[in-house]
Amino acid sequence: MEFDDKVPIYFQIKQYLYQAIITDRLKSGAQLPAVRQLAAELTVNVNTVQRALSELIQEGVLVTRRGRGNFVTDDIKVLIDMKKRVIGSELDHLYRQLADLNLTADEMKDAFSQYVDEQEEHHDN
Repeated sequence: MEFDDKVPIYFQIKQYLYQAIITDRLKSGAQLPAVRQLAAELTVNVNTVQRALSELIQEGVLVTRRGRGNFVTDDIKVLIDMKKRVIGSELDHLYRQLADLNLTADEMKDAFSQYVDEQEEHHDN
């Protein structure tokens, strides 16, 4: 994993885990690797991984089972809410970038709709 120097590493680890959960690389109920193993895989400090995991536990995305480790929650509502937050964050970022280009709301919608249509055509071929 390559990290962006402008964004805290623990936050990037959270985003990485969100994506793994949303894309089912980490399924509901799946056990995460041990903190030290995850830190080694990501080549970051154990405390950084622990901070990311602690926040995910506070959010309810991960649950801790004493003596067994951390697991992705089975609570579908929590996972749906997490996905909505991630999508909202991505859309907020895109909106700000397009607004900086002085696009109106209608221009943004048209551009995005056209983009989606083009992507669907490419994936269908």
